[in-house]
Amino acid sequence: MNKNRFDKQFELRYFEMNEFGVASPTTILTLLEETAAEHCYSINHSLYQLAEQNIGWVLISGLMQMERYPSYKEKITITTWLSKYSTIKGFRENIIYDEQNNIIGRAKGLWIFFDTIKRRPVQIFEDIISKWSFCNEESIDYNISKKIKAVENSDYELDFKVNRYDTDINKHLNNIRYLQWVIESIPDEIIDNYYLYSIDGRFIAEAHYNQSIVSLTKNDAMDTKDKSFIHTIKIEGTDKVCATAKSTWKKIETQTHNNT
Repeated sequence: MNKNRFDKQFELRYFEMNEFGVASPTTILTLLEETAAEHCYSINHSLYQLAEQNIGWVLISGLMQMERYPSYKEKITITTWLSKYSTIKGFRENIIYDEQNNIIGRAKGLWIFFDTIKRRPVQIFEDIISKWSFCNEESIDYNISKKIKAVENSDYELDFKVNRYDTDINKHLNNIRYLQWVIESIPDEIIDNYYLYSIDGRFIAEAHYNQSIVSLTKNDAMDTKDKSFIHTIKIEGTDKVCATAKSTWKKIETQTHNNT
């Protein structure tokens, strides 16, 4: 294995399963986030150590693509690495393997090094870049920086309130909540018959504790092969857009489950 890559193994637990007996999309996003956190810890720059310096990593865009979701007690390995840096940001790559070393998922994220007091980007520590280094191979060939246009006239929408548990160590709304709000606004006919193949998101502005959120979803007429939707998360009663996304859903029968 390339020395610039980091591996983290997981065994899927019961409470991480959905109604179909496989890991939910939010479970996979949580495991990807945990792997990134462990990668920070491995070089003695844990998220808690950074927080003591009023510094954190903030995700501003990302793509997750799953060929299938792992089942209960299945063991998976997430391999992660940094493919590119600028002064204040880095691209994190991820590949998800099953026990037979088959690739079952990929993910890519653009993370900014962030001052949590001044609420602005800061320069990445040289020690972090030196210890992580980089491998310029990409997990998936996709531009996660291109804009996703906000939904203006939605086909479906749902309201939420930002609770205390929705924020993270940086007092920042956790990106996993955005995914949950997007999925909740998807119609039951899709949830019951399709699985989330990919989610491509842009995180634009912060939402705060006690604010009301509206999740707007629109059918994507441009995609005729699979079921696709465009999403927008906004502060209710305002024009403030917190996040935009595109999701693609495939028929559940096309997903091969591994019940080992």
